[in-house]
Amino acid sequence: MKRSIFAAMQKSLGILAACALLAAPAFAGPALVCHPINIGSARSLPWTSTSWKLSPDQSYDVAHLLSDTLALLGPDTPVLVRMETIRRAALYSQNNEAVARELFAGLQTRATSGEHDSLAAFDYGYLIETYRQLEMAFRMSRGAVNRGNWVNPAAGLGGYAWVKKAISLRGGDAEMEFAAALITTENWKQDYQGHVEKARAGMNQDPLLAQNVAGRF
Repeated sequence: MKRSIFAAMQKSLGILAACALLAAPAFAGPALVCHPINIGSARSLPWTSTSWKLSPDQSYDVAHLLSDTLALLGPDTPVLVRMETIRRAALYSQNNEAVARELFAGLQTRATSGEHDSLAAFDYGYLIETYRQLEMAFRMSRGAVNRGNWVNPAAGLGGYAWVKKAISLRGGDAEMEFAAALITTENWKQDYQGHVEKARAGMNQDPLLAQNVAGRF
């Protein structure tokens, strides 16, 4: 009798656990890595994979990653497109430590040589935080991905301060506020709600931002 009760309890707990997984938020996982930014028909790095881990049929020559990324991150490129381009670039570099270091160094040089360049500051800060979350994703992943020897080229650095600097230099930017909100979902939680509200304030003037904000928050 006791065994049957125990077996029934185990089965119930298993069902509850499965339901809990099914009821988990749609955007579980590191926000900057696991979930693409909606950029409409804008041009970015080529991408066909449905996973941050890259699909087997995803083909791209990472030898051109830095030059292609810098070309896409021009002065007229919207912030949302910058975010998705940096996300894709970071994911392409996950299988090549040298490429990851090169990408990081390229954006770092551009940011540190242009003291008043808000977009360069944003790109650098966003890449730092994307790499931090990519490292987190590797730790969270069980079995499907093994990147135990992957070295984060931005380890120990903080990108959020650079993103805040970029917002300050631009005198406020709703798309950058959206980026800052995604960054602060895990750390700096005391700043999260303020960034969300400022991102929402720009939704009426920016339909694509409105779609992204509505989808995430």
